[in-house]
Amino acid sequence: MNAPIEPHRFILEPFEARRFASLCGQFDEHLRLIEARLAIEIRNRGNQFELIGAPEQTNSAEQLLRRLYRETKSTELSPDMVHLFLQESGIEELANPGAESSIALRTRKGMIRPRGVNQQRYVKAILEHDINFGVGPAGTGKTYLAVACAVDALEREQIRRILLVRPAVEAGEKLGFLPGDLAQKIDPYLRPLYDALYEMLGFEQVAKLIEKQVIEVAPLAYMRGRTLNNSFIILDESQNTTLEQMKMFLTRIGFGSTAVITGDITQVDLPRGTKSGLTHVIDVLRDVPGISFTHFKPKDVVRHPLVQRIVEAYERYDNRVHGKLIDEQDNGNA
Repeated sequence: MNAPIEPHRFILEPFEARRFASLCGQFDEHLRLIEARLAIEIRNRGNQFELIGAPEQTNSAEQLLRRLYRETKSTELSPDMVHLFLQESGIEELANPGAESSIALRTRKGMIRPRGVNQQRYVKAILEHDINFGVGPAGTGKTYLAVACAVDALEREQIRRILLVRPAVEAGEKLGFLPGDLAQKIDPYLRPLYDALYEMLGFEQVAKLIEKQVIEVAPLAYMRGRTLNNSFIILDESQNTTLEQMKMFLTRIGFGSTAVITGDITQVDLPRGTKSGLTHVIDVLRDVPGISFTHFKPKDVVRHPLVQRIVEAYERYDNRVHGKLIDEQDNGNA
């Protein structure tokens, strides 16, 4: 007969009622979320905890609960935050108490820390390389962290200006039907970049920096013929660049500049038959020294838990269809 699993016991100190209420959540919803994610049972009486489950998972749960309890000192926890901490650590990384990020980016509105090993690797690469690629699904923080790195570099006076660039490609909509001139038509496509800046610097400061041309937000077509020195340049939605546009953009980068190119190769909106510049450049520059590539996976999604499941479902479907096409081609060649 198998011996019963010995409960994993520990105490969280100091005991503060307000912080424990925040840790556990309304009707213990935070504890239930951790139980479901780690496949364990959590029992507690005050600050004395007893965890039932596989030793690896209960050790991981203790590290997570201690980390969350530290957060309650200055933050009121929510289910979304608990999910993000679970996502940030990754189950395989929770067993290592030293897995917390030591990287922090300074913005006017506070410090921003990358979540999870892949985000930490991405930010570290940006800090160490002049040209960086962040490739992966929506919700993995590619663009947000790139903007945070740019703001941090500006605050430290390491660069003189920030350029945020996007290709003017419609995602199923036609620009011609939108009101206004080209800049006004493009503006909605740049909204995620504006939103990140507003969060990090504040609306008034962003408006002031745009007026002084310290921050420039522009469509990719405006980059032709320019050489960008002492700048932090972010090309967002780069899966919608053509081969020529990607080459043009990469050759704009001058001395003292950092470039981050982000995109999702599963969401290309280019006309049928046009190859994505991002897909192409991954093959072309894969082994070039001084260029970093960070590939994000569905497990790196840091939005609502359903977003991760949606991305994973699409990935499974694409893999099935792709596998079926390969089988049909093989049978046809037989």
